Parts: sequence; C-alpha cells; structure tokens
Amino acid sequence: MQSTTKNAVDYNSVGLKVGIEIHQQLNTKCKLFCKCPTTHRDQEESNFQFFRYLRSKKSEMGEVDKAAVEEVKRSKRFIYLSYDTTCLVESDEEPPREINMEALELSLLIAKMLHMNVVDEVHVMRKIVIDGSNTTGFQRTALIAFDGWIDVGEKIGIATLCLEEEACRKIEDRGSEVVYSLDRLGIPLVEIGTKPDIKTPEMAKKVAAKLGMILRSTGKVKRGLGTIRQDVNISIKDGARVEIKGVQDLDILDKIVEYEVIRQISLLKIKEELIKRGAKVDKKIYDVSEVFKNTKSKILKKAKSVMAIKLEGFSGLVGKEIQPNRRLGTEFADIAKTFGLGGIFHSDELPAYGISEKEVEEVKKRLEAKEGDAIILAAGESERVKKALSRIIERAEQCLLGVPEETRKANEDGTTSYLRPLPGAARMYPETDVPPVKITEEMLKLEIPELIENRAKRYEELGLSKDLALMVAESQFYKLFEEYVKKLPATVVARVIYTVPTELRKEGYDINVLEEKHYRIVLKLIADGKIAKEGAGEVLKKMIENPEMSEEELINSVGGQSGLKELETFIDDLLNEKEELIKERKMGAFKPLMGEVMKVFRGKIDGKVVAEVLKKKLEVKTNIK
Repeated sequence: MQSTTKNAVDYNSVGLKVGIEIHQQLNTKCKLFCKCPTTHRDQEESNFQFFRYLRSKKSEMGEVDKAAVEEVKRSKRFIYLSYDTTCLVESDEEPPREINMEALELSLLIAKMLHMNVVDEVHVMRKIVIDGSNTTGFQRTALIAFDGWIDVGEKIGIATLCLEEEACRKIEDRGSEVVYSLDRLGIPLVEIGTKPDIKTPEMAKKVAAKLGMILRSTGKVKRGLGTIRQDVNISIKDGARVEIKGVQDLDILDKIVEYEVIRQISLLKIKEELIKRGAKVDKKIYDVSEVFKNTKSKILKKAKSVMAIKLEGFSGLVGKEIQPNRRLGTEFADIAKTFGLGGIFHSDELPAYGISEKEVEEVKKRLEAKEGDAIILAAGESERVKKALSRIIERAEQCLLGVPEETRKANEDGTTSYLRPLPGAARMYPETDVPPVKITEEMLKLEIPELIENRAKRYEELGLSKDLALMVAESQFYKLFEEYVKKLPATVVARVIYTVPTELRKEGYDINVLEEKHYRIVLKLIADGKIAKEGAGEVLKKMIENPEMSEEELINSVGGQSGLKELETFIDDLLNEKEELIKERKMGAFKPLMGEVMKVFRGKIDGKVVAEVLKKKLEVKTNIK
C-alpha cells in the first residue's frame, strides 16, 4: 500500500495498527443526567458566568493520572457561560439525576446494529478530565456493550460502546484562561471504539464512514458540525500508541494516519542520530533575560522573563521536518503553547525574528553550549516559562527513546499538534451518585432500522443516480421522499427535497428555516398541478423569506392559480393569431402551439395544466372551424 504523500510507505512492513473511536451526539429531548434541553445556544444569550480552577484527584488505588498532573501545572482558569436553561447539575452544584433512559435505549439499539454483546447491568464511572471541559473535573461514562464487528469488505472488530456525557463547548483560549459554554455539556454521546484491526489509512477512512452511516441510519443522532468526531489511535513497530483527537472532517482522516506514520518514522530516525552523536539533555533552566535587555525582538522585549535550556548534540535536528511543514521544534512549541506561552525560539532557526547573532552567541556562552548543541528559548511570565521548559526538557529526553505515548490534536491540513500525555487507567473510578440500571430482555426487543446504504440501493432502482440516491437516503426527509414518490417521479421529489435546497444554499439562502412541512407543501402543489416542478425553487425562496406563507399566497407568488386566467387569455390570443396554422393542421397544430405557450409559462404553471387548457381550447377551435 502506498502513501499519497511524496514519502512512499509500506504500511505492512512498518506494522501499522489503527483503532478508531467515534463520538456521536444523540438527538434526545434531555441531557444525560438532567432534564435540560440539548439545544445549541449563542454565547450572546449567556446571562451568567462563573470560573473555576481544577485539580487532579487520586484514583482508588492511590495513583494520579499523568495527563491530569500536567493539566494542573498549566494553572489555567476556566470560565463557564451559563444560560436560562442551565441547571445546578451542569454547574456541579447538585448531584446528577438518574441516567436518561431514552439515551440508554438508543445506545442499546446501536449496540445491536454493531452485533455487540450487551452488559447485564450498566454502571456509571467517572473519568478524570481536568482541561476544564467538564465543570466537575471528570466525565461520566458507562460501558454498554463489547466485542462486536462491522463488515467493510473484511470484518473489523468493535471493542466497546460507551454512553457518556458530552463536554463543554470551547469558546476561546486566552492562554492563562479558557472560556467554555455550558449549552453542550451533558448532551448524551455514544463512544464506539474499534479494535486495532485497521492496517491502512484508506481502511481507516472506510471504517469511520461505515460507522457514521450506521449511526445516522437510526434517525436519532444529531447532525451538523461538531456533533460527530473521530479520535484515531495509531502505532507502528518500534513506535508508540498515539491518540489523535477531534477529527471532524472525514475527508482528511486517511491523511492524518499517513502523516502520523511519517512523524513516528522521522522521530525514530532522530533517535538513531542522537544516540550516534552521544546526545543528552541538560536539565538546568537558565535565566537569560539580561541578554535581551536591549533586544530588537518585539516578543522578547515585552516579556517579563526570558529563559533557555541546552540540548547537547541536538543541533540541526530541532529544525528537522517530521511532518509536512512541522519540525521537531514545532513539537516543543506545541508544549509551550499548552502552558499559555506563544511558542519557542531555537538555535536551528536563529538569528531571526529580531534576535541578533550576537545575542545568540551570548546565550550559548552563558549556557556553555558547544558546537553541535541546540538552544531553546522561551519568554513570558516567569513561572509559566519554567513549567513549560521543564516539560520540554522531558520531551527532549524522550527523543533519545523514540516516540512518546501522547494525545495530539488534529489540524485542518492533516498534521497534528501536541495536547497532553496519554491518559492511563488511574483516571477511572466509580460514580456513586447514579444508580446502576439492570438490562432486561424487554429492553433488548428493539427493531433494527434499514441501513442508509440499503435504502440508497432501493432509490437507485427508482431511477436516481448513485450519488443522488445516497444523498436522499441520508436526508432527514427521506420518509417524505418515500411518501411522494408514489405520486411523482423520483427525480422530481429528489430535486425538491435535496437538489434545489442545495442550490439555494450556494446562492446564500438560509435553508435551515425550512422544515418538513414546507417541502410537503411544495410537493403537494406540484402533485396537484397547481405549480410547475420548475417553480419549486421560487416557492422555497418565498418560504425562506416568510415561512408562514399560505398555499394560496405561494401559488399566486409564482403565477399559479391566479395565472390560469392569464394562461387562458394568452392561449385565446395565440389561437386567433394562428388560425391559418390550425385550419391547415387542425389538432396537429398542438405541438408547435404548446412550444409557444411554454416559452412564456415554463416554471410558472405545470406543463400538464398548460397542455390540458390548450388541448381543450384547440378542440373547440377546430370543431367550430
């Protein structure tokens, strides 16, 4: 298997293993542990806010999760925007309610669709997460099912399905503080994790697409940006397991896998070179603020302190590319940013950015750096700089070992950025406020819905193209399609509920105001011959401008019923004008006359209606004559 990048990779020889975690919001009436609605709110609607600092907690075994420890060191303040729909459970001022049974039933249905074994009893656990995305400092999660599979040409194992609460929505990261919105917190979410059976980037994309299709086939999951995301676990031989979080665009999932393989291969090569050089890391942090007292660097000039570390034998490697347009130095800069700094400077790229050669030499002198050593500079508030550089020292030491296990963030170009160390088992402990739920045989008597891919095949048989059939099958209005395809051609119905709205969106119309009732009105008007199928776009535009317009107003707006008098007058005048043609050809004149009428009324009145009126008037005319 070849990579699509310039670096060809044999994924079999590097021992690629990929596992995917799908996180999908469920479209339930209430949140998972309270009765609050699951609707999106604009931050401008917030009527109250509060802030918290979060700290780590030991597990029942007395262990502390390393990811939590690093979050505490970042010392960030978390600000929460609340609304008139926010309750005390969401603010962590009151214990959670019992688990949402609607969400539990839906998760059981999904488990059956994935051929999974369901647990006998559902127990809620607490998973420590102190990046501020939960007001409690943990996320509530429950194992629902295990050991299933899907078929994508080969069987891919599904390890677990969990039901958990969605995290807060991040509004802004200000460095030392983060602003979150509570509207999303607590929305029921299923987390589906595959086994590490995926061996190529293309297969990873295929599996994610299949899982997404199965979830949408329930008709009970939320749709739109941010409602579904993929986390990808990737490892190669001699590398490490790395979790890449927040892949929202399925189109770049294969590229993310490719680029992570390239990154791990590059880090293993850097390790080999460092060992060959006898490299090591000086653990001391040097205060070099004095060196930059009169610097021309704007960043260093306004910083409260400037500090440096020395990496012996790292010269030329800090600037080495390990992913497209990302270097080892970028990995270090990612860490600095998580501590609220703007980034770092390193000697492989200096002098530059207003930092002079003289200043670089002076720093090297103070650190007793030799040729072949690399220097890392960081600037900002003293304590944050120290914590950031301490963590970068740890990361540099890991370069001598190879690839560190860590959690990374997906970037839009397919590359990834450092987030935090990979969490361990120490972050899980029981939730004592939510009672367990016993799963009964009655609860498992659920009807499996038709898969979207099977529905699309049926629609192809009705005359739709493969792509259009899939789009209509995916649409939330597919039931309306099935109802009206009995009265109108499939292509006409598909055009009304999918093609025309898509065209209107591109023109800048807000089609989100259109509901099923609006499309139903348009289809009914076409089926009744009150408007032409070509007039669907104009009617939908009118509905977008005024969703409450009556049928009569809509018909009049596109020259429907009120246009019949105009049509009849036009045909009468045309028949008088074409008397010679009618006298000569009688009913044979129908076709050319129909062409003349449709030039004027196409899109305004249905062609069948035009034909009926013209035919009747022509019959009268020929009989008289």
